[in-house]
Amino acid sequence: MGASARVDWPAALIGTPTVSVIESAIKRQRLSHSVLLHGDDIPTLVLVAHAIADRLLNTDESSAYFAPESHPDCFTLRPAGKMRQIGAETTRELIGKVQVSGTVSRRKVAIVHECDRMNTSAANIFLKTLEEPPANTSLLLLTSRPYALLPTIRSRMLHFRFPAASAPIDHAGLQPWLNDYQAWLGRLCDGVTGKRDVADHIFTLYGLISRFTLILDNATTEAWKIEKGKLPEDIAADEQVAIETGLANGIRQRIFAELEHATRAFAIPRLTAGDDSVRMAHVGAIESLEHNVGLLRVNLNPAAALENFLLSTLRLWTKR
Repeated sequence: MGASARVDWPAALIGTPTVSVIESAIKRQRLSHSVLLHGDDIPTLVLVAHAIADRLLNTDESSAYFAPESHPDCFTLRPAGKMRQIGAETTRELIGKVQVSGTVSRRKVAIVHECDRMNTSAANIFLKTLEEPPANTSLLLLTSRPYALLPTIRSRMLHFRFPAASAPIDHAGLQPWLNDYQAWLGRLCDGVTGKRDVADHIFTLYGLISRFTLILDNATTEAWKIEKGKLPEDIAADEQVAIETGLANGIRQRIFAELEHATRAFAIPRLTAGDDSVRMAHVGAIESLEHNVGLLRVNLNPAAALENFLLSTLRLWTKR
């Protein structure tokens, strides 16, 4: 059948040099059999992987069209369980699937989500596959932490980095929360003139934390309802747990990114006006935020991370 790509690239990436290189390589049938897709935003990487898989699998030689998520020659491997690990057994199962001939396409595609979650056994098994890749097979590995992979795996793959292309968090309470956060910064810059001011600032701080937790929970619940409806019916329960956990982590990271943008937006007019005290506070605030976001990756509670950041904000921005 005649077939053309039906899965679009993320809108923000269309026409970029990276996408142009990939498109050209696919058309010339020269795309590497092993591709590492990395960047800060896993949902963006999934969209890119699906766009690549669509172009590799749905060609003029294919006997039928299938979307990548349901294509019989497209296989996925995801972290499973609360620990969100990719183990040896599921890795062997994936490799066994790509060893056989395609069903409706001449090619096969395997997509490994969050490949940095492979345990040592799984990574060593996968390494052997990279050393002797199956014929007519493309392995697409997705990660936001490429340097957590074995160096021997990284060295055998073609690397492409993608910036985040996901839409901002669409939650009605987030923008008012950010506005109130910026207004609080403004009051801190106005100075603390007495004990009542101190008490007001602290009450505002813990009010922001309480509202933040509610926004995060609601945004995660809404996103999971949508994502759950897209999953295959036969997906295992432990894979669902891992996907939901990964989704929650991604939303958490994006909300903290919005917080960083709001902090910069507050500081820029004051920096432009030459306020040196704001410059020092801004640098310190961004360092504090980056430190606490880093702690989130080792399972620090998001409310605790925000509390740490806002307490440092109270100290850094207060004009005495």
